[in-house]
Amino acid sequence: MKKLEKTYLYQEIHQQPDVIRKLVTHQQAAIEELVKQIKKRKIKQVFIAARGSSDNAGRYAQYLLGSHNRMIVSLAAPSLFTIYQTPPDLGNTLVLGISQSGKSPDIVSVVNEGRRQGALTAAITNQVPSDLSRAADIAIDLRAGEEISLAATKTYTAQLTLLAILSNQLDPMENFWEELVGLPDKVEGVFQVEEQVRKLVVRYRYMKNCVVIGRGFNYASAYEFSLKLKELTYTISEPYSSSDFLHGPIAVVDRGFPVFLIAPDGKMVGESETLINLIRKRRGEVVLLSNDEKLLNLSDQSVPLPAKIPEWLSPIPAIIPAQLFAMYLAETRSIDVDNPRGLKKVTETW
Repeated sequence: MKKLEKTYLYQEIHQQPDVIRKLVTHQQAAIEELVKQIKKRKIKQVFIAARGSSDNAGRYAQYLLGSHNRMIVSLAAPSLFTIYQTPPDLGNTLVLGISQSGKSPDIVSVVNEGRRQGALTAAITNQVPSDLSRAADIAIDLRAGEEISLAATKTYTAQLTLLAILSNQLDPMENFWEELVGLPDKVEGVFQVEEQVRKLVVRYRYMKNCVVIGRGFNYASAYEFSLKLKELTYTISEPYSSSDFLHGPIAVVDRGFPVFLIAPDGKMVGESETLINLIRKRRGEVVLLSNDEKLLNLSDQSVPLPAKIPEWLSPIPAIIPAQLFAMYLAETRSIDVDNPRGLKKVTETW
């Protein structure tokens, strides 16, 4: 088996600070044009078509564009376009396709239909040109460099970063821009816990089932962490918001059951504290990713995040320990992290 440090996955995870720094410091004219068109048309609705990790970036957009820009953000059901052929009315809407490869026919179909209906269309992709970028009025390049490993890492955080830049350019706030400029250093600081993560995974080498929980901005992080555990380690992992988890699924928790909780400092700390206490009362095991000292002291196992991460940007640095955890756990199971079984880099669905 190839030494882990020589794998594409390891290298691409560690490239993320530089990718994010490039996006923050070198603005794209395409984003400025998209902002111009959104304001010109007075668009307040965004319809996002995506799959996999890109769909999780769409979940982040729901909270980010909803809270900061007061926009209504929906995630597309592409089968309405490709199989049922009954697309919704997309008038006065931004139809946004998000895709690492820009090749999946169902995502392209949604953007094509949006354009046919006269909607403003845009693409966020790592492949310009591609089928998706050609379908859209405006194409935004992730500029992440080629991503070879099958699991998306640097393209995912690049998508989140571009969405954060878009949100701030739509409604500029000086402190938001300062926080964006400081983001690459925060991301770089995450790797200080890498050795801690590497040691922690040994405890979960034989884990078969778990849940991953996040709420608010980090609802997306729960889904993305869960996806990485499935595709890289073959663990049956279910993502939930903390509120949904209490509506029934908490029944699965018993002695030693692993609950991964992503809860950076912010408005969800109080709810996260309540949840940790409930899980521990049921003798479940909480594995916490957080920078809140009180929560870290309550959890069974923990991975500290850098201090003073603004909540709206926290999903970007918070997902990196999750990526590292999945990678190192896969290594303990002798899985080829660049080529998980049954997967291919570009998945074309209809």
